[in-house]
Amino acid sequence: MTSAVRVPRPLVLAGAVVFLLALGLMVLTIGQPSSAASSASGTSSSASAAPAETSADVGFARDMSIHHQQAVEMSFIVRDRTDDVDVRRLAYDIINTQANQRGMMLGWLETWGRPKSSERPPMEWMGHTVTATGDGSLMPGMATDAELDELRKAKGTAAEILYLRLMTVHHRAGAEMAQAAAGAAVTEEIKNLAAGMVRGQKSEIGLMADMLKERSATA
Repeated sequence: MTSAVRVPRPLVLAGAVVFLLALGLMVLTIGQPSSAASSASGTSSSASAAPAETSADVGFARDMSIHHQQAVEMSFIVRDRTDDVDVRRLAYDIINTQANQRGMMLGWLETWGRPKSSERPPMEWMGHTVTATGDGSLMPGMATDAELDELRKAKGTAAEILYLRLMTVHHRAGAEMAQAAAGAAVTEEIKNLAAGMVRGQKSEIGLMADMLKERSATA
């Protein structure tokens, strides 16, 4: 028969004291307002507050999500219209990078409690509202429906050149929008993402210029 292990009384009392102190601290923390809890964790309430509906952060996240969606679409199209390794690699990189960034921006809108779409005109947050033209190009740099149809019909070198030209225009406008967001945003998430977009898209613009030159074409 196994005898019960006896725990020294001082250890029992010490454990009880630690438990009661932890319980009291938990109750105190739960009872604090959110701002006090944020201060205790080293995070200010203003930093965690959702940006306003009319902010550059929200407007950029919505508009660039749409802009990115078309870049991904064009990249999927050209991937199936050419066997060129370099163009397919660029298309693959754009698909992965911009689909990932789009997911991040839509996720932040969800976290901020802001709708993913709006009736506000595109780029209103930049101070120059875009008027719909009806050709499918919702913002500067975006391809028209006719241009997308042309890309779907093209093959080989013709598809490569058209894709590189359309994506160069797309990137230029995207970099301009990202530059504006990097300077006007109030959240670190958008500031950092937008600044990274500027660097990445300018680098790809240079790469595409070289690829066009190799095909005896210009942007």
